[in-house]
Formats: sequence, C-alpha cells, structure tokens
Amino acid sequence: MLEKALQRWLLISFVVIVLDQLSKLAITAKFVLGESLPVTSFFNLVLAHNYGAAFSFLNGAGGWQRWLFTVIAVVAAGWIISLLRKHAKEALFCFALAFVLGGALGNLVDRVAYGYVVDFLDFHWMGWHFAAFNLADSAITLGAILLIWDSLFKNK
Repeated sequence: MLEKALQRWLLISFVVIVLDQLSKLAITAKFVLGESLPVTSFFNLVLAHNYGAAFSFLNGAGGWQRWLFTVIAVVAAGWIISLLRKHAKEALFCFALAFVLGGALGNLVDRVAYGYVVDFLDFHWMGWHFAAFNLADSAITLGAILLIWDSLFKNK
C-alpha cells in the first residue's frame, strides 16, 4: 500500500491527467485539425497536432521522436515518483512535482494513443503566435515555476 502522503501527490497528478484528457476530448469533438476560434483579441482555441516536444521541437523528424519522447516521459515519471516517495512531506516541492508528473503523463497518453500531442491553447500578440499548448503543458510549466520558487525560498 502506498504511503498516505504519496497517495495525495499521485491523486493531484491523476486530476491533472483527467482534466487534460477531458479538455483534449472536448476540443477534438468540436474542432477539425487547424480550425481556430477567436476567443479574445489575444487568445484563440485551435486544434493542432504536435508530433514533437515543447514548442514543436522535432515536430517533423519522421516519427522516431514519438518513441524517444515516450521513453523520456516514462523514465521521468519513474524518477518523479521516487522523489515524491522520498520527499513526501515537503509540500511545495511535491505539489510542483505532482503537476509535472500529471502533465508529462497527460501528454504521454496522447503520444501513445495517437502518435502526437493534442494542443489547443493559442495566445498571440500583434501577429505573433506563441506555440499552441494544452493543459498538460500548463501543468508542467506551473510545476517548473514552483520548483524554482521552492529551491529559491526553501528554509535550509
């Protein structure tokens, strides 16, 4: 049986995965690939497929990157779970790791199921578009920011 503290962090990761997958299902049910819906003057919903990694890194590499990023996600998930177990009582550190884990696994589900990651959040300004992303990417980013915060302000 998993320790109670570890269960809490894994539950947070699970919630991230569920919200990420539900949002992707909603977008894919309503949009066709490349379709865009302006929401504000700086934000669109758009259906995009990312065959690469962050910011479409290696997007057009021919398919091998799917398996590379799958292996990286699985190894990272194992490492994060070991860190969660070891540091289960360090709340901010583990909260951040839980978000990173949930985001990584949310994108892993896409990569394994479809061969690409579903992206749909498109922010833009004066004709420049930030790379489309999703809730899993947002969770990873928030987790990384919290890890930096924790490392800077942790009582040593």
